Amino acid sequence: MREKIIGFFEDVVKEMKKVTWPTKDELKDSTVVVLVATLIIAVFVYAIDTIVNLALRAIL
Repeated sequence: MREKIIGFFEDVVKEMKKVTWPTKDELKDSTVVVLVATLIIAVFVYAIDTIVNLALRAIL
């Protein structure tokens, strides 16, 4: 069992060496994209919720 655990962590280290990590600029750009997309989706959901709420109040 101990050998399997050690082998697992050795494999993890090997795989982590293959990873291509983003640069600071790439990370900043990706963060901005995620934040803008989140904001757009939040505004869209809020608008739909408001419209449905007003429609239901008008009906009821």
